[in-house]
Amino acid sequence: MAKEWAPSWWGQHLTGSSDWRLRLDGLELALTLDGSTHRVNVEDEASYRVHAGTFWTDITLHLGQAREVKADGLPNAQGATLAHAVNVALADKRLREDVAFLESEHQAIERWLALMASEEQRCAQQRRWFTHEQQTAVISARPGLDAQGMRDRLKKPGVQVRLGSSAKGIERSLAAWEGDHRRAWAALNAAHVERELVACKDLLDRVESKPLTPEQARAVVCFDNRVQVVASAGSGKTSTMVAKATYAIHRGFVDPKRIILLAFNKQAAEELKERAAQAFERLGMADMTVEASTFHALGLRLIGKATGERPDIPDWATDTAGGVRKLTEIVDQLKDRFPTFRRQWDLFRFVFGKDLPAFGASEPADVWDAQGKGALVTTQGERVKSQEEAMIANWLFLNGVNYQYEPPYQHRTADEDHRQYKPDFYYPKLELYHEHFALNAQGLPPPEFKGYLEGVAWKRQLHRDKGTALFETTSHGIRTNVDFQRMEDELTSRGVVLDPNPDREIPQGGQKPMESIELIGLVRTFMSHAKSNGLSVVDLQRRLDAMPADTFKLRHQMFLDIAGPVMDAWDEALVAEDGIDFEDMLNQAAEHLESGRVESPYDLVMADEFQDASRARARLCRALVQDTGRFFFAVGDDWQSINRFAGADVSVMTGFREWFGHGQVLKLEQTFRCPQALCDVSSAFISKNPSQIAKRVHSTTPGQGPVVQAFQVDSKERLADAIDRFVVNLAEQVRDGTIPPGRNGKVSVYVLGRYNADRHYVPANPGRFNRWVDVSFLTIHRSKGSEADYVILPEMLSALRGRSFPNTRTDDPVLALAMPEGDTFPLGEERRLFYVALTRARRTVAMFTAKGQCSTFLRELEEDGAVVLTDTEGKAVQEETCPACKQGVLVLRTGPYGEFRSCSNFPLCGYKPPRPTHRFRQAQHSSRARRK
Repeated sequence: MAKEWAPSWWGQHLTGSSDWRLRLDGLELALTLDGSTHRVNVEDEASYRVHAGTFWTDITLHLGQAREVKADGLPNAQGATLAHAVNVALADKRLREDVAFLESEHQAIERWLALMASEEQRCAQQRRWFTHEQQTAVISARPGLDAQGMRDRLKKPGVQVRLGSSAKGIERSLAAWEGDHRRAWAALNAAHVERELVACKDLLDRVESKPLTPEQARAVVCFDNRVQVVASAGSGKTSTMVAKATYAIHRGFVDPKRIILLAFNKQAAEELKERAAQAFERLGMADMTVEASTFHALGLRLIGKATGERPDIPDWATDTAGGVRKLTEIVDQLKDRFPTFRRQWDLFRFVFGKDLPAFGASEPADVWDAQGKGALVTTQGERVKSQEEAMIANWLFLNGVNYQYEPPYQHRTADEDHRQYKPDFYYPKLELYHEHFALNAQGLPPPEFKGYLEGVAWKRQLHRDKGTALFETTSHGIRTNVDFQRMEDELTSRGVVLDPNPDREIPQGGQKPMESIELIGLVRTFMSHAKSNGLSVVDLQRRLDAMPADTFKLRHQMFLDIAGPVMDAWDEALVAEDGIDFEDMLNQAAEHLESGRVESPYDLVMADEFQDASRARARLCRALVQDTGRFFFAVGDDWQSINRFAGADVSVMTGFREWFGHGQVLKLEQTFRCPQALCDVSSAFISKNPSQIAKRVHSTTPGQGPVVQAFQVDSKERLADAIDRFVVNLAEQVRDGTIPPGRNGKVSVYVLGRYNADRHYVPANPGRFNRWVDVSFLTIHRSKGSEADYVILPEMLSALRGRSFPNTRTDDPVLALAMPEGDTFPLGEERRLFYVALTRARRTVAMFTAKGQCSTFLRELEEDGAVVLTDTEGKAVQEETCPACKQGVLVLRTGPYGEFRSCSNFPLCGYKPPRPTHRFRQAQHSSRARRK
């Protein structure tokens, strides 16, 4: 309602103001003066002024451009009513604004809540999982609100009165808007799972020959966009994959033609296809089929569809052994064509085959003396104090330089407190001494080398005093390659002609260099990872430059200098045959999908053995399901990731969500294979690696006898006989009923070798026992997915030289150039390989070792109380591990002065425990006498 004000007669008369009228209509203040009406909005505080004087109030309107009009003579009492009316109008305006704002925001919230409820209801009606993509779409549509601002407005005087009953509705909607929706949707999906388990019980019970376990069934009905199933060994992952495809078709989620099961080899793909066909037949869906394919075949199809030309992949580019043969050919060609490459190749094998620890860090030893002091062995057979000294000696040997290691100095220096000085190296024909000092770039030794600098100064001064020639190298110089070049310059300037010859005869007892075939295998693995990660030689060099300063970057550079040309020659060989290799194929297929040149023909992609996926395989899987409405289901066990040599990257499995953005991670922890006791032993062993996914493996399979046995023979040569007797004894026990037969009336036995050469441990003349026992050989790598009643591990040996299990040279540090930071647990891959071997058994794992050569893995099981090491007659073996090499055991020997104990690894380890004192021997003699 409008209000008006005018001056009183006295006010007008006394102030001399003209006659005027003031009207407040809503927020408009209109002043009529001298026949003109002037209007302002009271929201603009600068557009007017109401000023109370002693008796009269004046009103001024500011009209802009320095114009203003003024009225006076309003009694102060009426002036106060004017000010109050303006304030009421402004407050009413703000109240209306607050109410309108709250109602508008309320409507936005309600629309969004309705959208959310609609999406949830649609999933419920279709009996579908409320997927991450759907959740994200709902979250993206969620209106942005100032929740605290809305609550502050609701608390303002008059707002709730003006809103009436809708005020409570706004509060409820706001609380719903602020809710933990992801958590609520998780509960919604959990309830959906429970309903589906009941509704689809018939399918879940009949899809495989036995009903699915609750774990398997939940993995089947969990139909989020990305699902990873961490499956324990023998937990039925193939059954789960087949059931998943069947369920998706049964519910109408996915057209059968848009489902693919991906496997790592043709045999596994055929098994998946056959198992799916059997499941369809059981359920009366015999007319249904789903595609099962290898990554290889799928990649070729996608590239052919994108480019119109199906590429060729030469056999040697897909087969591991064939690849090594091709690389051998390439390396030989490069050595023939480029003398520099030949020198670099041989230099790496002889000098840089081993990595250097950080400056000042402890180093592993090759041999030990009688006091247990370790040393490293050079190619020429000397025992040196450090790997740096070994590198210098091996460089000299490779180049045919005549030298002596630590000969006595030509002048006597020994006194009552000091022994004779022995410089590190001496070149007799040059009369040149060579000292190698453990000094860094600042000329300082490791902090724990007390008094070392004083010794350096004494040696330098001695040579100056005696006039003998001294050449010096340092740790810093060796690690940066400066000193190798200085050595060459120094020696050649003195007339030495270097004669690099990798075929020079190595003296007996000398440490053999890295074999060419071993280096070729390392290059092949390196190349697989580099290509899988899309890294060019330039990229690899950039990664090398960025590596930490304490890395032995020189060795990495030496390796890259030979790997780069080999990789280039490999690619040239592919071009010559108009082909690509496996990694190229995976990356090209993924790139075509990512760029849209070809569309993924699948809505449901399932990958088996995902723990062995390379980054290129993971990239292809990600590209296949990059569009909305696609589903990816990966099954694997990071505890069984054992194919790093073929490009597998376990971080793809352990970092699933990082790779795919989100995902449900489920576990199959019940195994149908191993008895619980074996599950406990194998799980405890593998779980020591904290970077792996934790699982609690459980089993209802009953145990039949000891789950782990360990037998020791006197020497490696007796292993075959012991294994033969073990198998024959099994056959006799099956024959007489002591041991129940297996699935086909016999018991099955796998001899699992760490190496192919272990095949000879399969007993000869199987006709002696094959009525009761089936024996076959597999390498552990090839045994994955297989099982037998009994598993024999024939060579659980740790050798200071030669073959061993674990193989301690599996994870070369140079691979870090081509791989992301991953599993750094010591012998991580070998531990997983041992776990695979243990979990192939349905009943028992029998391990065989030789005296003084017991595998560190077997020792670990023994220390953990998981197994008791016995001889072949079952008597517990009581031995004392050598404290020096920690691999051999102390054995009793007879020498010129009677019996003594020493390490079984003699002569590599010459450790002898201190002989008992005379008093101690007397006490022993007295004790024996009293016992008599």
